[in-house]
Amino acid sequence: VSTMNAKTSSAGEEEASGMSSETLGEAKRQQVIRTAYVIAALDLTFLFMQMGLMPYLAKSLGLDSVGFGYLQTIFGVLQLVGGYIFGRFADRFGARAALILSCASGSIFFLLMSLSTNIPLLFLSRLPGVFMHGIPGAQKVITDVTTPSQRAGALGKLGFCFGVGIISGSAVGGVLSTKFGVYVPTYVGLVGSLINTLIAVVCIPSQTKPKSDHHMTEHSDLFSIREILRLMKFPGVKEVFIVKVFAGFPIGLFMIMFSIISMDFFGLEAVESGYLMSYFGVLQMVVQGLVVGKLASRCSEMTLLRLSVFVFAGVGLGMALMRTVWHYCIIAAPLVFAFSMLATITDSILTKAVPSSDTGAMLGICASVQPLTRTVGPTIGGVLYKQFGVSSFGYLQLMVNLGLFVYLLKSKIPLEDMKSQ
Repeated sequence: VSTMNAKTSSAGEEEASGMSSETLGEAKRQQVIRTAYVIAALDLTFLFMQMGLMPYLAKSLGLDSVGFGYLQTIFGVLQLVGGYIFGRFADRFGARAALILSCASGSIFFLLMSLSTNIPLLFLSRLPGVFMHGIPGAQKVITDVTTPSQRAGALGKLGFCFGVGIISGSAVGGVLSTKFGVYVPTYVGLVGSLINTLIAVVCIPSQTKPKSDHHMTEHSDLFSIREILRLMKFPGVKEVFIVKVFAGFPIGLFMIMFSIISMDFFGLEAVESGYLMSYFGVLQMVVQGLVVGKLASRCSEMTLLRLSVFVFAGVGLGMALMRTVWHYCIIAAPLVFAFSMLATITDSILTKAVPSSDTGAMLGICASVQPLTRTVGPTIGGVLYKQFGVSSFGYLQLMVNLGLFVYLLKSKIPLEDMKSQ
C-alpha cells in the first residue's frame, strides 16, 4: 500500500510539474507575442514619420512631382522584390534573424536619409527598403508561436499596431519637422530603429518553432519562381491568394490617389488631411483590437472571408455615390473593417495551408501585394481619376468584389485539407 501511495504521489508531482511547465511555456509565448507587437508598432511609427516627411524633404532638395513619383515607385519595387526574399530568409534563418535584419535595414535607411543633402543620396536612401519588412517579421514570429486556432486573433491585433503607427508617426513627424527642422525625424528614426534592433536581439528567442519544422535546404535560393509556384499548388492557396489580391486592388488605387483627391475633390487643406488620417488610425485600432479577434473566434474563416468581400462591394457602391468628405467618413468604418478582416483572414488561411517551414515565404508573398499596388497603382489610378472621376474607383470596387463574392459562393475551396502546424 505504501508503495502504491508513493507511486501515486510521484505521479501527482509529475502531473503538477508538467502543468507548471506548460503554464511557463504559455507565459513565454505571450511575452514573445507582446514583444512582436511592440517592435511592429515602433517600426510603423518610424515608417509613417518618414512618409509625412518625404514630400517636404524632396521639395527642399529641388525634386519635382515627377521625380517624387519615381522615388516612390523605386521604393515600391524594392519592397515588392524584397518581400518574398525576406520571407524565405525568415524560413531559413528564423524569425528573430529576419526581425533583426528588418530593424537594422531601417537604421541604415534613416542614416542615409539624415545624410541626404542632394537628390542622388535621397534615391540611394531607398535601397535598404528591400529588407524593411517589420510587419511580415512580426507576423512570422506570431505564426511560429501560435496554434492555428489562435492565429487569426493574434495576427488581427497587429492591425492595432498599424493604427498606433499611423497616429503617432504622423503626429510626431509633423511636430518634429515643423519645430526643429526637416531632418530631425530622421535622427529620431535612426535611434528608434537601433533600439528596435536591440529589442529583437534581447527579447525574441533564437528559435521560435521546433527544429524539426525547418525543412528548407541550405542550398535553396532565396528567390525562386519555382518555389512560389510550388506554394500556389497547395490546396486552397491559389484561390484565396486571388481573392486577397483583387478584392483590395481598387481601394488600393483610390488610396494611392487620395492626396490628390483630398485636395481636388474634397477641398481639404493639409491639416484637415492629417485629421482624416488620424481618424483612419483610430478606426483601425478599434476594428483590429475589438472586432476582428472576437469574430475570428466565433465564425469560420470562410464565412469571414465572404463577409469581408461582400462588405467591400457595399463600400464600392458607397464610394461611387459619395460627394463630400462627410460621406467618406461614414464609408470609412466599413472600409476599414473589410480591409482589416480580409488581410487578417487571408494571412491566417494561407499560413495554415502550407508547411510550417514555408510560412515565412508565404507571408513574404502576402506582403508583396501592397507594394505591387503601389508600383502599378499611380499609372492606373491616374488614368481612372482623369478620365472617369472619383466614382470610377467605387464602381470598379463594386464590380470586382461582387464577382469575387459569387466566386467564393460557388467554388469549393478545400480549407478542411489545410495543414495545421
